[in-house]
Amino acid sequence: MAEPSRITVLAGGIGAARFLAGLQRVVPPALITAICNVGDDLEWLGLKVCPDIDSVLYTLAGMEGTEGWGVRDDTHHALDALRALGGESWFVIGDVDLATHLFRTERLRQGATLSDSTAALARAHGIGMTVIPVTDDLHPTVVQTAEGDLAFQDYFVRRRAAVPITGVSFPGAATAMPAPGVVEAIRDCDLLCIAPSNPFVSISPLLALPRVAAAVRDSRGQRVAISPIVGGAAIKGPAAAMLDALGHEVSALGVARIYSGLIDLFVLDTVDATLVPAVQALGMDAVAVDTMMTGDEGRERVARNILHAAGFAV
Repeated sequence: MAEPSRITVLAGGIGAARFLAGLQRVVPPALITAICNVGDDLEWLGLKVCPDIDSVLYTLAGMEGTEGWGVRDDTHHALDALRALGGESWFVIGDVDLATHLFRTERLRQGATLSDSTAALARAHGIGMTVIPVTDDLHPTVVQTAEGDLAFQDYFVRRRAAVPITGVSFPGAATAMPAPGVVEAIRDCDLLCIAPSNPFVSISPLLALPRVAAAVRDSRGQRVAISPIVGGAAIKGPAAAMLDALGHEVSALGVARIYSGLIDLFVLDTVDATLVPAVQALGMDAVAVDTMMTGDEGRERVARNILHAAGFAV
């Protein structure tokens, strides 16, 4: 088995952040590039907030909150004061977290790109891997519901993902350009991983950019996707509910069908081992390994399992 020299991960949300945290414990972080979803981004009281990027940064820095987002043991004095003043407080921002958004927004106002500000935040936290937004342009995820179109955070946080969905769209995809380094990182890597993230609102926003999708198809690396569905349920977030609402089987096989034709290897959890032949029948390799990322040791174990399944020495 060879050792990978370059690993690229398509990342969105908590599952991706935890996988990346495990990966950097196994291989030198300088070999890893994380390409992050920006479809969840929002403007909050004039500040640029990038929830998926920040989940990755906080997790890699070892400071993520117990639920996988925000900063561990953060206080909420500013939000409490805002609430007392009658301001909007449905989106929870902690005091340490607030500093991130102030820093990012000021850099953007000074003319920096989202890539520039993300790199600066990564350096400030001592993160050794490359973390890049998929695009520096506006590229929102719109959730289509029976009650009308909703911005992702309106659907997920304000409405608590309780509104039945009918579809997902990306109105900025036609004009958004990949951020510098994104296409090259995908095309020229030895291993391309689609993290165990929601395929509709974490990974599809990346693939909605035509040049990103083309780079995935043309990648010289082995293309591996990790199921976010284990035993018919999502480990975190609304992926299972979205699969059901959008007419897909709520299983690892249902996710594999979404990625059919795009990847070389699909990784299921051991509890779904009986689905391996059905996944292979889709025309891709499949393997069942432990994918449960409980604690630092669990994250590292899963990263080793994925690398080994892909044929790389660890």
